[in-house]
Amino acid sequence: MQNAHKFYINGHWVSPQSGRDFDVINPSNEEVIATISLGGQLDTDSAVDAANSAFPFWRMSSKAERLDLLKNILGIYIKRSEEMASLISQEMGAPIEMAQAQQSEAGSVHIKAFIEVLKSFDFERKLPSNKTNDKIIYEPVGVCGLITPWNWPMNQISLKVIPALAAGCTMILKPSEQAPLSAMLFTEILHEAGVPAGVYNMLNGDGLGVGTHLSSHKKIDMISFTGSTHAGRAITIAGAENIKRVSLELGGKGANLIFSDADPRAVSQGVIHCFNNTGQSCNAPTRMLVERSRYNEAVEQAKSTAEATLVNSASQEGEHIGPLVSKSQFNKVQDLIRVGIEEGARLISGGLGRPEGFQRGYYARPTVFSDCNNDMRIMREEIFGPVLAIMPFDSEEEAIKIANDTEYGLTNYVQTNDQQRAQRVARELRSGMVEINGRGRSTGSPFGGMKQSGNGREGGVWGLEEFLEVRSIGGWTLD
Repeated sequence: MQNAHKFYINGHWVSPQSGRDFDVINPSNEEVIATISLGGQLDTDSAVDAANSAFPFWRMSSKAERLDLLKNILGIYIKRSEEMASLISQEMGAPIEMAQAQQSEAGSVHIKAFIEVLKSFDFERKLPSNKTNDKIIYEPVGVCGLITPWNWPMNQISLKVIPALAAGCTMILKPSEQAPLSAMLFTEILHEAGVPAGVYNMLNGDGLGVGTHLSSHKKIDMISFTGSTHAGRAITIAGAENIKRVSLELGGKGANLIFSDADPRAVSQGVIHCFNNTGQSCNAPTRMLVERSRYNEAVEQAKSTAEATLVNSASQEGEHIGPLVSKSQFNKVQDLIRVGIEEGARLISGGLGRPEGFQRGYYARPTVFSDCNNDMRIMREEIFGPVLAIMPFDSEEEAIKIANDTEYGLTNYVQTNDQQRAQRVARELRSGMVEINGRGRSTGSPFGGMKQSGNGREGGVWGLEEFLEVRSIGGWTLD
């Protein structure tokens, strides 16, 4: 990539002031595919200054101007979507067909959705049922630091950058250093689309460097972060010093409640969903809770589904899962598989080591544990790999209690043909999102969690409002 060593600041690709080299590794073969620069305090300050300089004029831009810009971005993004999919596949290991259909496609889906949201959003309103001419104004929160993860690069970048632009904010994007190439291509797209200088800035860096500087910077009004709960906690503490807004989308440990009357395919579909993106999704259903009368059958179904799950290089076409993103992630998953064995869970599929035939690459075996209990670490910690833990329950009340007995609260799943029970259980589950009988939520619905899964919402009108302040003005007599 032509600008791999550079940062995008104030409308130009510039050389780092305090950069150091960092190799981007293809997890399928452990080969270096690019070398980028990781920035530091001086680079962060330059990007923040550019965003602050651009904010006064961009906050006053019209809705029509912002809509035209988003439409330009969408058109160019679609033209370069295949290139985007290829980069994502190489940098984080998503199989190429999955990278095309899910990873890259997520970007265009969210851009389209925010265009529709912006079209109908009213930034100035009268107070309902108020005859004193109060004016309610939604205005941009200010300069935003956007910190995104490696597991769904375009999904998260588009869910932050696009609504920030639509709201009239200026911003600095720090993508994951493990998957930076897609973000750099996205930056090229925004430059070609005509984003004004300083409105959007991008610099690479690690969490301890650029991430920490952004989180604590006095000239940043908001941080939007997606990543681990541990990192989210540190960002919250850093942001508190300046009372900046902090929006967090963090980890998860989703429970998939399968009742005895659920669809016969519920178990196999749950395993497939858990293993999607090689298990590297915060909303993956990694705890499968099965009503006891169906438990033994479910264990056998889960075993056969896991054994039928193919593992292959991300560059290969076909339906399979790819490698984990990095050596450190591979080691973490191996450690937790070992913990599951030591804790006494019954290993029914997969286990330690790479799948047969792989000597290089960060490939993990699709793994299923049964006979778990909710005190085990594999039931409580986010593994972020193709690892499923199964345990039985005896009643609806017990299933809800087990599902809610977690520090996380991102996504839970309910499988039953009894719609009254499905809706009753969905109301009881303490998570920001619930999906019933495999029906995903619609585009534009709010994405986000409760408890230690975070406190913000992304997508739809809620995603736009994250980047807006609400002002109230009395005595507004002219309209």
